[in-house]
Amino acid sequence: MPRYRLTLEYDGGPYRGFQAQAGLPTIQGSLERAVTGFCGETVRVHAAGRTDTGVHATGQAAHVDLQQDWPAETVRNALNAHLRPEPIVVLAAEVAAPDWHARFSATGRRYRYRILNRVSPPGLDQGRVWHVKKPLNAEAMHAAAQVLVGHHDFTTFRDLACQANSPMKTLDVAAVRRESCEVVLEFASRSFLHRQVRSMTGSIAEVGVGRWTADDLKAALDARDRKACGQVAPADGLYLTGVDYAANAVK
Repeated sequence: MPRYRLTLEYDGGPYRGFQAQAGLPTIQGSLERAVTGFCGETVRVHAAGRTDTGVHATGQAAHVDLQQDWPAETVRNALNAHLRPEPIVVLAAEVAAPDWHARFSATGRRYRYRILNRVSPPGLDQGRVWHVKKPLNAEAMHAAAQVLVGHHDFTTFRDLACQANSPMKTLDVAAVRRESCEVVLEFASRSFLHRQVRSMTGSIAEVGVGRWTADDLKAALDARDRKACGQVAPADGLYLTGVDYAANAVK
């Protein structure tokens, strides 16, 4: 039974997150229906991360096991045909090792958060950015964000519904830069807690508008208390941009 690794791009706006839910539109549900439409099989599609309602992806990873040994490009093209006109695309399909797993084989995950920082609201990017009218100091945001880098107890930035066994995580990258009217935040870690990126982004934005300092952000982290978290950024601006694996992940 061949295993196929899929690289996915999607607009999370119309969906109630990745994970299949009865009677609700989800990324997983749409992918599994596309597989059935392609080859008649009822399967489970496994992803590297269960993105929340409204969260987008430009590099989500997933895998699916099929009975027949199809060429990888046939799997990609057939799934894309059956996904139309939904905003879900299979960017690539590859034959993976039998023991490779989209979630458990991952060695790192990367997220991007886009903030539209101007007075006028988004026109073309409605639902794809967080609109912040007040001027943001991206340099101050970047400097403050460095207190989050490293191995910490991220309880403050952990959703109360998070099911992770431990709040301890190692954040490898927390970078902020301005690109014209956008402020872009990049985060990288082996894994993240539920809504950790959105929680960190909202608190870093407090520094950007001048309500917090870097010391305030560190105090929030050190508090290990969800009540110390600043605002939680909306899902609109969040993108899963890539998942890292060992070099031998595919044949």
